[in-house]
Amino acid sequence: MKEEPQLHNLTRRKVLAGLGAVGLASAGAGLGTSAYFSDREAFADNTLVAGKLDLLVDWQQHYTFDGETQFVNAHPDHDGDGEQSIPADNDAGQLRYRDFADPDDPDSNGANLAVLNCENIPPLSEADFGEDPITGDPMDSLVQLRDVKPGDAGEITFSLHLCDNPGYIWMQADNVSDSDGVRTEPELAVDETPGGDLARQIEATLWYDADCDNVHDEETPSDIMLTLDFSGSMLYDQFGGIVSSDDITIDGTTYGETTKIDLVELAAREFVAYLDNQNADVQVGVAYFDGEGSDDTEPRTGVLQPLATDLSVVDGALSGLRQKLANVVSGGPGSTPFDGDGDPDPSAGSGIATGTYIGEGVDDAQDELTTNGRSGVRAANIVLSDGESFNGTGSTQFSSPQDAASDARSSSPGPATDVYTISVGSANDSVLQQMAGPASGAGNDSQFFYDVDDPVAIPTVFGVLASQFVPEKIIMQDTLDNVLAAMADGNGIPLDGNVLTLYDELNDPANDADREAFRGNGLMYCVALSWELPASVGNDAQGDTLAFDLGFYTEQERHNDGSGPAVTPS
Repeated sequence: MKEEPQLHNLTRRKVLAGLGAVGLASAGAGLGTSAYFSDREAFADNTLVAGKLDLLVDWQQHYTFDGETQFVNAHPDHDGDGEQSIPADNDAGQLRYRDFADPDDPDSNGANLAVLNCENIPPLSEADFGEDPITGDPMDSLVQLRDVKPGDAGEITFSLHLCDNPGYIWMQADNVSDSDGVRTEPELAVDETPGGDLARQIEATLWYDADCDNVHDEETPSDIMLTLDFSGSMLYDQFGGIVSSDDITIDGTTYGETTKIDLVELAAREFVAYLDNQNADVQVGVAYFDGEGSDDTEPRTGVLQPLATDLSVVDGALSGLRQKLANVVSGGPGSTPFDGDGDPDPSAGSGIATGTYIGEGVDDAQDELTTNGRSGVRAANIVLSDGESFNGTGSTQFSSPQDAASDARSSSPGPATDVYTISVGSANDSVLQQMAGPASGAGNDSQFFYDVDDPVAIPTVFGVLASQFVPEKIIMQDTLDNVLAAMADGNGIPLDGNVLTLYDELNDPANDADREAFRGNGLMYCVALSWELPASVGNDAQGDTLAFDLGFYTEQERHNDGSGPAVTPS
């Protein structure tokens, strides 16, 4: 079932709705009124609930004219000033989007609000489209600018949130109309083409805005540490290490079940391979952390792979993580990933070292950045854990993960480091969120924190992170009429839920194996559209009018292959 088109020009969003709830009557069995002994087992309140697929969209739009950039409209925008914001219980009484430094606003975060999710994004019916910043006229749709001049430019970053089920997403356009409008004498003197010229004169770029900051970011040389949880709960069944009974194949070996560390291995190696394929200017290293055994006098943490520019070496270090984790948690004091004495069978796990020393892992990664990092290069640490930092059974005490992360974000010791944290499953969300934040900034920054309820989404998160260390992927860069034509053709432009895959949105089929669905789990994906009417246009498009609808279409991943609904030829 498809949702009816929205009344706004913003979107004709179509969503496969849930099928509602189906109740099954309970049934009991009686043994007869004359029985000396009787029993009744009742299975009451049986319910089947259809899954949901709901796509929510928020955005921030800018308009640049006369060399000045202004907010146009946003959603949500609780005070109607064109800048994305929501009420909040803090000193400012709100959380606001800012894409530029604002010393008077401690809540500036440089990206569409990362705290937005399926619980707090208002419906589109509550969107406030604001006023045209030039004319002051009320805007009844997303884009309604009435006095565009050569040299003007605009940009919109949409944040996409899939609620509940994973799904494929297309970006669409409809009702594209480009007309002459009012043909003025200066235009008639230079314009010899019939019909409107505005769309073909405007230069447009459609891209994945990985950090959701309304700007197409180029590459930043980076030194990156991956700091991975090697505790027993990442592998062994008795500690919750098995994710599913589905087979998984890694390096040609097929295992009869999928564990968390398997997904981490696949995700981390895809991360490294993507950076390598993009010729990224990076060094990558790997640190790990477990806890301690009863005879240990120091925690079982360390560096699995020092920082290296040869990413094939890093890929090798990330191979066989089942065995390397087992080596760390088994054996006596001083066990390392390279001992070879661990049992990687997920049904094993007895007598292993316990505890989760996240802070020590962060300290080890920071020491590596200090020792082998490059001067003047961005430093980043991606920390993944599925547990709560706690003591093992030995004599050492764990250090505070929050303090370790605070030291890493500061400029001493070592380089000021962006700390990203990934909370998997039952991990301590509050601790990992407090750790997350930018270099030289405070922690508890939602933009740097990823809460992954379902470990299956781990590769998607690594894809989002990888895209922040390379130039943001451009989907299409052309004239606006061609971009709109691509979005209006068939089901629109099929978007890829994981940029680690080498999917070509314009040339590969929508059901290509390299195209992945978008995940739920609170993940935020951003896609952006920018446009500019070059100053060189002169009078050629004077008085022309361009109208169009923008929208997103989604359908659930389960039982669909990504090809989309059949398109009826027009």
